[in-house]
Amino acid sequence: MRFLVYGAGALGQAIGCLLAADGHLVDLVLRQRFAEVLKRSGLTVTGIFGDYRVPGERLGLLTDDQGWGDEQYDYILLTTKTYDTAKALDALAALTGRTCPIVSLQNGCGNLEQLTQRFGPECSLAGRVITGFAIEQPGVIRITVSADAVHVGGCVRGTIPASAEQLATILTQAGLPSIAVADIFQSLFGKLLYNCALNPLGAILGVHYGALAENSDTRKIMNQVMEETFAVIKAMGGTTPWADVKSYQKVFYDQLVPATYDHRASMLQDLDSGKPTEVEAMVGYVAAQGHLWGVATPCCDFLAGLVRFKEQQAQKLA
Repeated sequence: MRFLVYGAGALGQAIGCLLAADGHLVDLVLRQRFAEVLKRSGLTVTGIFGDYRVPGERLGLLTDDQGWGDEQYDYILLTTKTYDTAKALDALAALTGRTCPIVSLQNGCGNLEQLTQRFGPECSLAGRVITGFAIEQPGVIRITVSADAVHVGGCVRGTIPASAEQLATILTQAGLPSIAVADIFQSLFGKLLYNCALNPLGAILGVHYGALAENSDTRKIMNQVMEETFAVIKAMGGTTPWADVKSYQKVFYDQLVPATYDHRASMLQDLDSGKPTEVEAMVGYVAAQGHLWGVATPCCDFLAGLVRFKEQQAQKLA
């Protein structure tokens, strides 16, 4: 099958490598500096799911400033940061041969809604990814941790599109465990709980996830974030796999954090690199939805403000 991976950073390059190594045709839209390295040295993935390598000539390497042709793809995987979603959708809308599903594999909430509004429900899928990807050096990606299989689903609750079933099977065969689900929103809300509890606080304090769970003071903060996020999800009419926040917290501390103990938040990596963060798709999203639905979110508001400040300071120094 033929895939286009748009916004190929660590996640996109890793998935592209796995798919290409499994025999699929893969085009990557990525930064020029990465394209030059991959053309010379190929793409390598190592880590918990095994080792994979694809030579540069096996990959289609595209950059943002290249014109889009009329290529026919079976799937387009969207792996940009959330603040680039609108720009990415504009670019994909200009792809004249596009009739295939577009799959958001991004952080946060709200991306699938944008896809559906732009391209319709039949072409809109989302995936929930709770797996850590790190660029060790240009062209070399390490898969560091994974809390669960990738979930893939469509925008209509209660149904599993055939395209979601097919993609989950393809990803699993390529080496990334994946399943199709009937309510991807529930999965995304579950990831929102996880991301909001760990990402902002890890970024502000500069520590890995395990350190946050071992300290009583940071546990109190994370518990409040989870309580606020759970309340906002309920007010929005959404659900999670857990009956209440206490049930989720047990899973969080007993299973999810240990599985990703040494991981450094993507938000922390962005701050260290002087890049914008995805705070508005995490605690910023919860705070905004809380304001809309009349749910108080003082802790999420506070953390979002601190991340915005650190982001501004980091960009001044970059």
